[in-house]
Amino acid sequence: MTNERFDLAIVGSGGGAFAAAIRATGLGKRVVMVERGTVGGTCVNTGCVPSKALLAAAEARHVALDAARFPGVAASAGPVDMPALIQSKAALVESMRTEKYTELAADHGWTMLEGEASFTGTQDEPRLRVASPDGAEKTIEADHYLVATGSAPWTPPVPGLDETGYLTSTTAMELDEVPESMLIMGGGYVALEMAQLFSRLGSRVTMLVRSRLASQEEPEASKALAEVFADEGIRVVRRASAETVERDHANGGVLVSASVAGGRETFRASRLLVATGRRPVIDGLNLDAVGVKTGATGEIVIDSRLATSNPRIWAAGDVAGHREFVYVAAAHGALAVDNALTDAVAEVDYRHLPRVTFTSPAIGSVGMTEKEAVAAGIRCECRVLPLEYVPRAVVNRDTRGFIKVVAELGTGRILGISAVARDAGELAAAGVYILEAGMTTAQVAAAWSPYLTMAEGIRIAAKAFTTDIAKLSCCA
Repeated sequence: MTNERFDLAIVGSGGGAFAAAIRATGLGKRVVMVERGTVGGTCVNTGCVPSKALLAAAEARHVALDAARFPGVAASAGPVDMPALIQSKAALVESMRTEKYTELAADHGWTMLEGEASFTGTQDEPRLRVASPDGAEKTIEADHYLVATGSAPWTPPVPGLDETGYLTSTTAMELDEVPESMLIMGGGYVALEMAQLFSRLGSRVTMLVRSRLASQEEPEASKALAEVFADEGIRVVRRASAETVERDHANGGVLVSASVAGGRETFRASRLLVATGRRPVIDGLNLDAVGVKTGATGEIVIDSRLATSNPRIWAAGDVAGHREFVYVAAAHGALAVDNALTDAVAEVDYRHLPRVTFTSPAIGSVGMTEKEAVAAGIRCECRVLPLEYVPRAVVNRDTRGFIKVVAELGTGRILGISAVARDAGELAAAGVYILEAGMTTAQVAAAWSPYLTMAEGIRIAAKAFTTDIAKLSCCA
């Protein structure tokens, strides 16, 4: 394959890479994809799929232990067989990887290469050198190149951290036993999901959080999740910053010394999980050789069309430093192909991007938060609907959470919807359609909504702009 030419060469094999390859082969283009590790990328292998599978299992155990909230129902749950749980997770991952990735490549007919890819050539004539595991090398020439190598867990430079040993969200999902106790650094969506996962599997969990839980979401979401975690026995320590980490020789665990609200405190646990963010994977790509610029955290700098500083090289997904959702990567991949191979000038529109954190209850959001609307100079008004006013939550015997609607003052146009609730992800999806349609609170309040669904809560929240919802009858 030395010097064989393609229309598109893709580095990576995750959601963005596959979306790009599918779009390009659909256009009749010759495509080659290079992957140095396991086909499928983060989502199916170490991210969305395995984490949500384990979270579902942990919730099943929690529901059994929490069944007493329904009078007349008794249930119990024993210790977790962690090897069996991890094995079932691995089987699910393998099945989805085969069905949704490996077999699809064959179905669509692009070329797959295993090996380390690095750019060579010049800025005007970039090429890819692929070093395969057997030591052979190939050189690939293409009209355009797409870098879709994703991101990996990032750890802060805390003294003793590397020497002591720690878990990431990836390695934590390979444990063969449930730790007696776990200390988690971080307060974002990965930290939140991992904290509840291991707490519900049986660990005593403590979180060290710099600011607040889910700090990019509405403050009401942080408060609601903090209350849920407190009820479930998860300790959340705010304004905490780890300063040193060392081995606890007394019991083989870890000791973390942290500054906490101006003081200093030492935390002990069996295991330490670091969930302080992710960084783009660009090591070994030799981007400088072909004039591709990178940013402060290693992200590939792109314009609104996803083009890099080299007009023949494009980037999609996490590696470009954008929101770490697989559906963003997939949208990037398809759009980059359109712009590269069809002379389109499409841009990514993030205004109505939905966001979900898969805790239980979940956090679901779409559009602007109140803070973002104010920062944009938009005069707005908001309503926060406690779930005690949502019939679905009442019959579920779980009214923890809320639905918040942010609307433009005067017009009533809905700018954003946030929720902490069971099925909050579905509320965010419904919110996408509301925002895309430019609907007002009056329109949503007057629209049909089936009784005893969580989505009905959006309609009730919209009615709250003009009505005292405490005085409404069912379905009114």
